Amino acid sequence: MRENNKSLITEFILVGFTDQQNLKTLLFLVFFAIYLITMVGNLGLVVLIYMERRLHTPMYIFLGNLALMDSCCSCAITPKMLQNFFSVDRKMSLYECMAQFYFFSLAETADCFFLATMAYDRYVAICNPLQYHTMMSKKICLQMITGTYIAGNLHTLIRRNYILE
Repeated sequence: MRENNKSLITEFILVGFTDQQNLKTLLFLVFFAIYLITMVGNLGLVVLIYMERRLHTPMYIFLGNLALMDSCCSCAITPKMLQNFFSVDRKMSLYECMAQFYFFSLAETADCFFLATMAYDRYVAICNPLQYHTMMSKKICLQMITGTYIAGNLHTLIRRNYILE
């Protein structure tokens, strides 16, 4: 009879891109610049859609939520990666890893659902232009946004439970 391995991993050691200090600095600057551009662009889009009354249409509301989820996706991964460029202790606990996986998976799943919602919005606008404002009222738009966040969260929770088993 074979004995099962019952060890439990409680932390991970993250391996970086390189051990050369000059290259680490260059990579840090490149990834930090990309991160800043991503955050400024996405959050700027969210603020612009929120502030400009003429952009309170379903298409732009969906676009703003998509930009918000893209910002959350960047926030789930990039800060830890940037920290590890110059960190001596590159350990990450199991709970940090699970939290990072949850938020990244939630953001990416919600992104996919928002793209599907936006595709449906454009389908209605093209195929039923005279009935568009009736079929895509603000109430339905908010229900679709809420459903997208709930579906993204449920999908992430189901996937997390599947991975943990």
